Amino acid sequence: MKRLLSLLVLCGWAVSIPVYGQPELSPWNIRSADDNGAIEFDIDTGEVVARNGVIVSYQGKDGREAELQADRVTLNQQTGEIEAAGSVFLRAEGQSWVGDRLQYNFKTKDIKTGSFRTGYAPIFAGGLQLQASISNNVYTATNAMVTIDDLAKPYYRVEAKELILVPGEYVKAKKATVYIGKTPIFYLPSYYLSLKQHERFWVTDPGYRSLWGTYLMAEYNWLVSDRLHTAMHLDFRTRRGIGLGPDIKLDLGRYGRTEVRAYYTRDGSPELNAGGRQMDGDRHRIHFTYEVDVRTNFTVKAVLREQGDPFILRDFFEWEYQENTQPSSFVEAEYLWRNYTLNALVTPRVNDFFERVERLPDLQVTGLRQQLGNTPLFYESQSSAAYLKHEFIDNSQQPFAATRLDTYHQVLLPKTYMGWLNITPRVGQRYTYYGETEGGFAGPEMNRWVFNTGVEASFKLSRTWLELELPQFKSKGLRHIMEPSLNYAFVPSPNMMPTELPQFDSIIPTLRLLPLDYPDFNAIDSVDSENTLRFGLRNLFQTKREEQTDTLLAWNLFTDWRLRTRPDQDSFSDAYSDLDFKPRDWLTLTSETRYDLDDGRFNLADHRAILSPGDRWSLSLGHRYVRTAPRLGVGHNLILGSWYYRMNENWGFNVRQVFEARNGASQEQSYSIYRDFRSWVGALVFRLRDSEGGTDDFTVAATFSSKAFPRVRLGQDRDNTNYLISGR
Repeated sequence: MKRLLSLLVLCGWAVSIPVYGQPELSPWNIRSADDNGAIEFDIDTGEVVARNGVIVSYQGKDGREAELQADRVTLNQQTGEIEAAGSVFLRAEGQSWVGDRLQYNFKTKDIKTGSFRTGYAPIFAGGLQLQASISNNVYTATNAMVTIDDLAKPYYRVEAKELILVPGEYVKAKKATVYIGKTPIFYLPSYYLSLKQHERFWVTDPGYRSLWGTYLMAEYNWLVSDRLHTAMHLDFRTRRGIGLGPDIKLDLGRYGRTEVRAYYTRDGSPELNAGGRQMDGDRHRIHFTYEVDVRTNFTVKAVLREQGDPFILRDFFEWEYQENTQPSSFVEAEYLWRNYTLNALVTPRVNDFFERVERLPDLQVTGLRQQLGNTPLFYESQSSAAYLKHEFIDNSQQPFAATRLDTYHQVLLPKTYMGWLNITPRVGQRYTYYGETEGGFAGPEMNRWVFNTGVEASFKLSRTWLELELPQFKSKGLRHIMEPSLNYAFVPSPNMMPTELPQFDSIIPTLRLLPLDYPDFNAIDSVDSENTLRFGLRNLFQTKREEQTDTLLAWNLFTDWRLRTRPDQDSFSDAYSDLDFKPRDWLTLTSETRYDLDDGRFNLADHRAILSPGDRWSLSLGHRYVRTAPRLGVGHNLILGSWYYRMNENWGFNVRQVFEARNGASQEQSYSIYRDFRSWVGALVFRLRDSEGGTDDFTVAATFSSKAFPRVRLGQDRDNTNYLISGR
């Protein structure tokens, strides 16, 4: 008897069925949906018959995956043809199909169904019979319905005797009737609906903000072509006046891509946000970007960001201000070889109210880590030539400028001992030439030499418990990977100390531990002596949830022991800890701390908890503490919280709070109410900000967005209500 009648009762989450004795080469994965599933498998024909719930996954030669779930299936693995019945769900080519019966070919991607439902946002369809080839992207259905309403019972819909759907392009219907609710509105012998975004449309955002007064932000969009998108802003604020300006995006094909954004406003009350600074009412900004891939290994990018004053982004473009408070202008070209890169950078100072280091230009050649012939040695280098000028805010200090030539070369010897211990000694040399310095840091020509050496050692330990049950974490199996590391760096005192050199690339204060070795440590002008051991310990715990590998816990610890300290250093640096813990797939806990070993106190403590047990509600709680200290700057002690709750299909709300525990003040609180209008979504936002002694900033804003072409990505606004205020 050819058919193998042995029934494999599949227990647990999944059991893979091998094909022709080569499971590692098989594109098929067949598993039971629960403990009651059963499978019959014929080795000779490759036919599989399964019942009581089964999941079939297939990965084609193009790397794309398809997955089908049903109560009963008959699958021919040689032809790829499957017949499925009972609660059928198919996911393929970025689209999902739901029905009672379905025929599908995983290889040719042809599909036939009886009654069906499918979704390919922004279009959803259903009908009694469908035949199509997913690879051709054309679907033909009879007695069908199409809608842009994403609810189970669509309110707006078109019912037709025959329907042709091309996702992303158009819908054609014959003998169509348009319905609103249960009421037929009108009949059309032929119906056509374009699924592309409208060529011309308006976007408006009304609201009230105490710093603006009543406002209306209007934006007229014109999609001239697939390569040219233009928008014109026309904004009105009762307290601040009228603002206007164009946005232009142009795709030049092989000649690159460019974007221009300009804005001008005659501000009626510039003093409201000036922070005591005298500003003219004529305010503007110009942003220009151009980038081109000359070759696959040669790219050029130019950015111009010119502003009339330092606060225009903060006052009128909150999104941009949060991303970059002091935007810079530059021209950069990069050429890549197999082992080397050439980078040319020009950074002129466009806005004199920002501190900036001009590079006119800065040429850098980087030698990537590469083996030296047939030797066990590896080599890396970094050399640059630049004319640099350091200018200060509003020219408050006299600028200084100099020519700088810098070259660094390092040789490494990575070796593995006993099959598990990795040791990499290194030795390097840096030479830096400074031309005669002009301006505030006047000085003669200088030559600096820096020698460095060190060694890095690490190894990995791992252990796996495949059958370990973890019911408290809803997972099975555990793998622990531990990686201790030690990095020793020795740099004798250079012949020129940092205080004797003009500071162009200096150490920027940060809450993180700076790189220990070169060339990762790139503060060229602040290179000083070093005799330090860095200890690190990385822990990774992995488990399996629903047959997928998931990280249960990741914990990294590191600190420095300075064998010889400089006047500004202690024997031990702070101890750093980064921890991510995911006890359930809906719960994530994170911790980032920085502990002062000498004083016995935390300099930084940042803890977060994110709960998302479903699409009904989500909760985010956090606490961030930074101690005020000379090396840390002005600290804070913030308590943060965000709660989203969806009451039903139509209504939801979000509450966000930022509380400063040091002075007992609520820095920011916002309340958002969401309304689903089926094809559209709307939100009403209330936000209050404490200006720390000044006038509180209160905002009420309304926004609307089409589901088909949303202005804000899903979940993007939950922790940042700026995306719902003023549209930018």
